[in-house]
Amino acid sequence: MIGTPTILIADDDAAIRTVLQQALSRAGYDARVTGNAATLWRWVADGDGDLVITDVVMPDESGLDLIPRIRKIRPHLRVIVMSARNTLLTAVKATQRGAFEYLPKPFDLKEILAVVRRALETPPESDGTAAARPGEDEEKLPVIGRSPAMQNIYRTLARLMNTDLTVMIVGESGTGKELVARALHDFGPRRDGPFVAINMAAIPRDLIESELFGHEKGAFTGAVARGVGRFEQAAGGTLFLDEIGDMPLEAQTRLLRVLQEGEYTMVGGRTPIRADVRIVAATHRDLGQMIRQGLFREDLYYRLNVVPIRLPPLRERSEDIPELIRHFLNQVVAEGLPSKTFDSIAMERLVAHRWPGNVRELENLVRRLAALYSQEIIGVEVIEAELTGTDAAPSETSSRDGDAEGLAQSVERHLREYFEVHGDELPNPGLYERVLREVERPLIRLTLDATRGNQIKAAHVLGLNRNTLRKKIKLLDIPVVRGGG
Repeated sequence: MIGTPTILIADDDAAIRTVLQQALSRAGYDARVTGNAATLWRWVADGDGDLVITDVVMPDESGLDLIPRIRKIRPHLRVIVMSARNTLLTAVKATQRGAFEYLPKPFDLKEILAVVRRALETPPESDGTAAARPGEDEEKLPVIGRSPAMQNIYRTLARLMNTDLTVMIVGESGTGKELVARALHDFGPRRDGPFVAINMAAIPRDLIESELFGHEKGAFTGAVARGVGRFEQAAGGTLFLDEIGDMPLEAQTRLLRVLQEGEYTMVGGRTPIRADVRIVAATHRDLGQMIRQGLFREDLYYRLNVVPIRLPPLRERSEDIPELIRHFLNQVVAEGLPSKTFDSIAMERLVAHRWPGNVRELENLVRRLAALYSQEIIGVEVIEAELTGTDAAPSETSSRDGDAEGLAQSVERHLREYFEVHGDELPNPGLYERVLREVERPLIRLTLDATRGNQIKAAHVLGLNRNTLRKKIKLLDIPVVRGGG
């Protein structure tokens, strides 16, 4: 590029215009600023500028709507988009309409300067921007949050939307791994195809290969007809392999062969079938440690981990909690439950909580509060009782066999709250099932912890059939970690 590059800046905030103009001028660029889209468009149409930096919301036109017009008359002019509306949809739209980069506000000046240098230095043929997709739906966002941690995820997702790259999502249980997988599908080129999810932890080891690849009639005892596998069900779409760390080694070998060769055979079959799917995998496990222990194939890991995405636990993005709560409250109202609000102290207590169950735990709490409490405004006393009841460890006297009186008294104290908070009103119908779920989940989880994830031993201790235990683990979404020291 000959001479001093000219940067065209459009933002309706005078302070932002001044900061950007000064920073870019100090960096050796010629910066021209405007507060509206019309002036920016006139500059571009006149052939001015080597790079555009534009806000999304301006008084006369959206910066996003300008991008396709700019690319039509000057296809090699890079556009950097800034926005305070920091949602996944904004990042996706910016990328799909052809923006070189999307930066959420508030931004870091060092990052702005680095992106500007990269935009000016990257050859046009290396530009990875995609053509605009007409008629982008303002559909319900699958992922919620405006924290810096989520902004990084939005930018990564936006860059991946128009690719078929294999993605590995890592995060604790309840962080929303399947929601991210669905976002990759719903906003990507395969969104007209099926989205098929399979949870490796919920399928018996001896049936995983049949579930994934299908089986021919007579392939094994009980195979009385041809069975369609998840790869075939997901043809033309996305296959989400949840809890990939629970896949047995023999199935890992077959999956690796599919990823290498792009085809598979059904169990008991001989004819190769083309695997026309995008693979998105997810796990809450440390796959690196599993590789060292010989429990996960290293070559499969590198095939799956083409693009890694780490989802932060809720405690690392606590500033998103109020927005998440509003989102879940809107959901429960749409489902017919009464509207609720939280007073400021209650909200502060929720933001300060550690949330070991992450977003799923928060969602369950909001639903429970909407269903069980009659008051419209939820105070901190209710929140404290709920969180304490959820997190409190059982006392020694109530956790030993033979001391049923202590356990009975503890349970009665907890159950009394269901009736006291309603005053003269009775609790909502379904109390029996709700209480059973509250008891079952910690009981099964503690038993699995004590047996180091051995479901046969856990079923024996609990006095349950193994299949019954497996169904309850899946229904109650209980994480199972096998082995350990």
